[in-house]
Amino acid sequence: MTEKENWSMIITPKRKLLDLQIRELIRYRDLIFLFVKRDFVTQYKQTILGPLWFVINPLISTVMYTFVFGRLANIGTDGIPHTLFYYSGTMLWIFFAGCFNDSCNLFISNSNIFGKVYFPRLVIPINYVFSNSIKIVVQFVMLIFIFIYFLLSGAPLQPSWFMLFFPFLIIWLAAIGVGAGLIISSLTTKYRDLKNLVTFALNLAMYATPVVYPLSEIPERFNWLAYANPVCAPIELFRAWFFGSASINNSMILASLGITVLLVICGLILFNQNERNFIDVV
Repeated sequence: MTEKENWSMIITPKRKLLDLQIRELIRYRDLIFLFVKRDFVTQYKQTILGPLWFVINPLISTVMYTFVFGRLANIGTDGIPHTLFYYSGTMLWIFFAGCFNDSCNLFISNSNIFGKVYFPRLVIPINYVFSNSIKIVVQFVMLIFIFIYFLLSGAPLQPSWFMLFFPFLIIWLAAIGVGAGLIISSLTTKYRDLKNLVTFALNLAMYATPVVYPLSEIPERFNWLAYANPVCAPIELFRAWFFGSASINNSMILASLGITVLLVICGLILFNQNERNFIDVV
């Protein structure tokens, strides 16, 4: 009589449209840490300044925006010092764009490892969120120093206790970026030229987002853009909580949250459906 075999894990095809594999993700949490460490080491292994590039990039953008939009174009910032206004907007946009771009290339960038080793595929987008979170934490520390300087200098800043909910804004922006990125990634496995269109559209999208200007500067006839763009609400909420100056209402927040939930659900459904046969297409 043969001894009965006991399997510790059985891999079966998915049948649900929305399968998050929570238990498997918890089981593979060490793999997420290894991916985050790999991405960090690979990106900054042979650089001189290393993680300082996290801060240098938004600082350079802040100087450029201050000169172009603050001095030449003379666009207002609702009383917020230019450095704080442009740095905070750039910091949040870089985080969103990082999550979005990484998720857009998910299947193509990881086709080799997906075709050889089994692990929950959602490990990869979660890794992207954590990798970009490290960057924004370093940038946020720099923002705090700048914020304290202007606060002590007597700048008209009115921070509120809602600042403690800053991690919620990070989760919100990550959800928008990953949700939209998973949708694009599922389409680019078949239509590669879509990637070029997305890169161009992302550059334009920044100027449809209150990164270099406040919402108060938008003409009323274009207010619908702020409702259609889910990134507007978290950026304006950040300025409202930290600086006490922003033009945002509850309906805009609800619209952004609704679009975010829709993007995440659609992204996960397409991701689950596409991971079954994308290796044959790629």
